[in-house]
Amino acid sequence: MDLTKLASLAVSISIFFFVLWLVRQRRLREKYAILWLCTSVFVVFLTASRRVLEVAALSIGIYYPPSLLFLVGVLFLLMVVIGQSVTLSRLSESNHNLAQEMALLKKKLEDLDGAVKEKKGAAEKG
Repeated sequence: MDLTKLASLAVSISIFFFVLWLVRQRRLREKYAILWLCTSVFVVFLTASRRVLEVAALSIGIYYPPSLLFLVGVLFLLMVVIGQSVTLSRLSESNHNLAQEMALLKKKLEDLDGAVKEKKGAAEKG
């Protein structure tokens, strides 16, 4: 086994176990961990079996097999960015709705406070 293959396997397996550790420490949610775990398993599989990498690359028209790993990496990053954009959009909308609800509640509280003060003032005069 050559050094490049060994290093690639070590990095992929390390990422796999690091993601598991992050999930156990509750620093990474399971729904995000699945993408990282699947990708690391896929890279381990392609790295461990050079023949599979060559066949997969040639079957989709890539003549330099390591380019398939680059393509997988780019697609992975694209999926991560899209996922984060969806999450950010949802959180932004939620934040906007919460700010509106807070403003409405603050206005109701001010109205109630004003009504209580008016009643108190009327009671003191009467």
